[in-house]
Amino acid sequence: MSAQDVAKLRQETGAGILDCKKALEEAAGDFAKAREIITVKGLLKADKKGDRETGAGHLEAYIHGGRVGVLLEIRAETDFVTRNESFKDCARNVAMHIAAVAPESIEDLLTQPYVREPDINVEAYIKNTIAKVGENIQVSRFTRYEV
Repeated sequence: MSAQDVAKLRQETGAGILDCKKALEEAAGDFAKAREIITVKGLLKADKKGDRETGAGHLEAYIHGGRVGVLLEIRAETDFVTRNESFKDCARNVAMHIAAVAPESIEDLLTQPYVREPDINVEAYIKNTIAKVGENIQVSRFTRYEV
């Protein structure tokens, strides 16, 4: 296990340096297994943050081909996180998912297979972002328009 391995795992997962080092040690240097360990631990951390209030909001607008538009309100705990690139990427990707799949409600949205990674649902995708940014994230509401 080298410092480069730790840095690469950190870049891919958004986890802390110490967490990456411990995961690589636990996985005996197996990078894929270490990533899985980080993901599982990250999702456990995300579940613990689920009850925390999300007071800072962000509006994401997405228009696809001039024919489908989405306005998404997504929230985090602080303004600091709403300015974070991982959070912004999450908001943009969820808005694109809504444009592509047209969920009926937030509950429907969260349970749908995520369009860019069909082996996970949208809720798991958001939880992965929660693990990266360290704050609770919730979809508050959305509107989808199509002409």
